[in-house]
Amino acid sequence: MKLVILDRDGVINADSREFIKSPAEWRPLPGSLEGIARLTRAGFAVVVATNQSGVGRGLLDEPTLAAIHGKMEAAVSAAGGRIDAIYYCPHRPEDGCDCRKPRPGLLREIAARYGTTLDDVPVIGDSRRDIEAALAVRARPILVLTGSGRATLADLEKENGAGSVYGAERRVPEVYTDLAEAARQLVREPR
Repeated sequence: MKLVILDRDGVINADSREFIKSPAEWRPLPGSLEGIARLTRAGFAVVVATNQSGVGRGLLDEPTLAAIHGKMEAAVSAAGGRIDAIYYCPHRPEDGCDCRKPRPGLLREIAARYGTTLDDVPVIGDSRRDIEAALAVRARPILVLTGSGRATLADLEKENGAGSVYGAERRVPEVYTDLAEAARQLVREPR
């Protein structure tokens, strides 16, 4: 089985410092729906793993989050794609849960559901949290430059020197302009 794991905010849809609190606030990033459709057509199971602390902060409730995800799934479907599953962490950063990225709990839940390890499974995100969660389960970290991606890359390069995000002892994430470009690369690779 081919599996790919996507972050939501900043990868599939525009992010907001005030959180995405309603379906009306959810807006897909250019090319993201087509990228998911390309992955679907190539036989990937597309799974979303997302931190949604707005729930824990009381900014939205779980039925509203489900409606946001329903809008996302409908938009992906209209573009010819499919989201196989959505995993989310509703907790605040200070709650200390294992499911909030960069901790690997959500990714481990996905591995358990699919009965597989995540060794070299592509995990596409725009933040350090996404990269670190991927590394924790030996997945293949991919950074996109949408959302927080450009700032994340700049910070990592500043810490470790240009061209070396984590140094020789850790895997360096691949970097793509956006989800559409990452999807094009993944479907070209033999699996």
